[in-house]
Amino acid sequence: MTAAPVPQQAAPAVDAAQPAPGGPAGPPVTTAAQGAVPAQPVAQAGDPAAAGPPRTAEEQATGAAVTAAATGADKAAQETTPAAEAGPAADVPAPPVADAAQGEAVPETTPAHPAVADGPSDAPAGPADGAAAATPEAAGDPQPAAATGEGPAPAPDAAAPADAPADAEPADTPVPAPAPPSSDGQDTPPVPGAAPCARAPAPRCASATTSAPARATRAKSPPTTPGADGAAPAPAPAAPGEATPAAPGEATPAAAPSTAGAVSITPAPAGAPSAAAVPPAAEAAAVHRLMREPRDVRDGFLPDPIPHEVLLRVLESAHTAPTSGHAQPWDFVIIRSAETRTQVHELAVRQHDAYAKSLPKGRAKQFKELKTDAILRTPVNIVVTADPTRGGRHATHPQQRPQLAPYSSALAVENLWLAARAEGLGVGWVSFYDERELVRTLDLPEHLEIVAYLCIGYVDAFAEETEPVPAGPARQRPLSWVVHDEAYGRRALPGAEPHDLLTETLEDIRPLDAQALAEAWERQKRMTKPAGALGALEVISAQLCGLSRRCPPPLPEPAAVAVFAGDHGVHAQGVTPWPQEVTGQMVANFLGGGAVCNAFAQQVGAEVCVIDVGVKGELPGQPGLMPRKVRAGTGDITAGPAMSREEALRAVEVGIETARDLVAAGNRALLTGEMGIANTTVAAALIAVFTGSEPAEVTGRGTGVDDDTHVRKIDVVRRALQRHQPDAADPIGVLAAVGGLEHAALTGFILGGASLRVPVILDGVSAGAAALTARAIAPEAVSVCVAGHRSAEPGHMAALTALGLRPLVDLDLRLGEGTGALLALPVVQSAARAMREVATFDAAGVSDKN
Repeated sequence: MTAAPVPQQAAPAVDAAQPAPGGPAGPPVTTAAQGAVPAQPVAQAGDPAAAGPPRTAEEQATGAAVTAAATGADKAAQETTPAAEAGPAADVPAPPVADAAQGEAVPETTPAHPAVADGPSDAPAGPADGAAAATPEAAGDPQPAAATGEGPAPAPDAAAPADAPADAEPADTPVPAPAPPSSDGQDTPPVPGAAPCARAPAPRCASATTSAPARATRAKSPPTTPGADGAAPAPAPAAPGEATPAAPGEATPAAAPSTAGAVSITPAPAGAPSAAAVPPAAEAAAVHRLMREPRDVRDGFLPDPIPHEVLLRVLESAHTAPTSGHAQPWDFVIIRSAETRTQVHELAVRQHDAYAKSLPKGRAKQFKELKTDAILRTPVNIVVTADPTRGGRHATHPQQRPQLAPYSSALAVENLWLAARAEGLGVGWVSFYDERELVRTLDLPEHLEIVAYLCIGYVDAFAEETEPVPAGPARQRPLSWVVHDEAYGRRALPGAEPHDLLTETLEDIRPLDAQALAEAWERQKRMTKPAGALGALEVISAQLCGLSRRCPPPLPEPAAVAVFAGDHGVHAQGVTPWPQEVTGQMVANFLGGGAVCNAFAQQVGAEVCVIDVGVKGELPGQPGLMPRKVRAGTGDITAGPAMSREEALRAVEVGIETARDLVAAGNRALLTGEMGIANTTVAAALIAVFTGSEPAEVTGRGTGVDDDTHVRKIDVVRRALQRHQPDAADPIGVLAAVGGLEHAALTGFILGGASLRVPVILDGVSAGAAALTARAIAPEAVSVCVAGHRSAEPGHMAALTALGLRPLVDLDLRLGEGTGALLALPVVQSAARAMREVATFDAAGVSDKN
């Protein structure tokens, strides 16, 4: 096929030095005791933990802290201590402390176990059994003396240095793409958006993902043993200034506060909980660190058996989970039998293979990386079930909300997961897509619901990252995305002012990485092909390198096309013969898989997502539909504004959030799509504003209107622009005056992709209008855009010329729906694959022309 002459692409600005992408991330959160190394607890005689693999001091201190936190509420309900009676009630229970002087006894209903180094869950842990972790101390701060009857606490270890804060992001100085001259004298084609001058690139990050903490490996050295005669080691002498513990059964008089080596205590404000309700800083730090660490383990399991007492502690913590009703709906089915685990594994493999066949190719490839071998490799599997009938009709949940039973059981799963991590155990969650088949395989009662199938065992190391595609942006959603203050959409973190989603997004948009671009062009010269032989693909591959800050770049897969749907009030002006109801009907067609975009997406392995941002009619909820309606269609732009400024901003935010959601779900390429009868009229108006063109130059025939309708359409665009006189310097105002809800959402979609450094493949004229609007908001946003094709609409060519983008496909398409972008997706992926897999002259042993 031969395309009409197209202008060369303008190059996006280039970032000299940027950190590796990983999505927007806030500043690191630290705690008072973060970075401290807890004291190594002393093992007691007959320690059953010796039967299993040993754990590090940090893991043992964490285990004690989490066991205490998980069981504290349950113990508080069963036991009453003088300290609890003396102080006022608090919302947060005090951490359990064994105090023989207070006469506290272990409940007889709790099974007794030998003392273990990290603190058994059947009795409150005291210093002698290692439940209290040492905290870093600063000389000169006051510290209350501890009262205990169990013996002296172990000497604290030296505090480890606190985690260094992340390096500040360097200032972004746009630099051009350093495109070296080709070896055969041909000019190197420019990268989209590159500036005309160049300077030496600065060093860049070596990885495309945010660095994670070092992998925590379980200690292999044996635990501390008691003395030769089997007795516990003699207590260490008290340090100067420390209170000497009283013997068991003796009361300890109140001691004056010590000032040597004490932890600094900030006075609590009025109305704050009492000191007894606030856990020690070391315990709080251990619990918070544990919650932040990745928990889903997929490989690295060891065959070591899990001691019964360890597993019992984990289950006890799980059993203390809160519930939404009066009954505890969960049960834990422990599976150790190799025969049963083999049957379950075969079922999991069969169901996973069937589910993978239903996915788009890119998503199926990603899904197949999730293995089910942990069912066989771990010594223990636990099935967590929910019984919605337990306790009678009203005990577990209201009849109108039967899902509360599995919700409560999910809380038990979370407790189990945390407790296992504190014990140095890894937990892997295996998904089953027909739980009733699993119920029959395990011969469970038919009325039970399976909430989780967990594989539990010791691991050689805990993974830094749970992302199935390490090269892609982080899946973890930043906290600032999900916290709303007082009203949904009013985003603000506690203690901070509300932040604007658009402003936050614009702050994360950066130029292409100069160092990666330089490496890309250098590699192009050394690949086993003549320089420039791949034409526009070389430009695309260099653009992908600069975007990902890596050379070669990651493959842009999986991919998702977002089809934004909305109606237009200008339809009343007779600009199209198609009835407005077609918009909603086509949405149903997309969801049913019967549209052209569905066929193309199936062919190239992309996912189709439909977003209702402004369809006039009400759409029933269906799988695949994302209801984000801002308003039911726009106003007639010849009689008034299309929407208010606030509605235009909300529609832009819908697009930003859609891009965030799709990238967080693992997609590595975003494709634009739209559906809306009469939307080419609106697109023509937007393009005329941002390019300065006359309406007749950019207004096409859309769905194929006749000459009379075409003339009327041009006149409608002219009248709308004359009425509103939109200012191109105010892009949100332009959208509000003459835009469409899907055009505004597409604008946000492009901006969101730019902030996440994910390539955005543009479709036709509506996408071109949105890209012009996005460029007016953030010029650097164009650096992520790839023109999928050139539409038959004249306004699309005007938009691409203004954007400096070269279309990859020219087939006279004028359908929309994302069809042109879908056809271009394999071309973009081929550009990345060529950069990754084509050998260089040196590697292949091929002589170049020099």
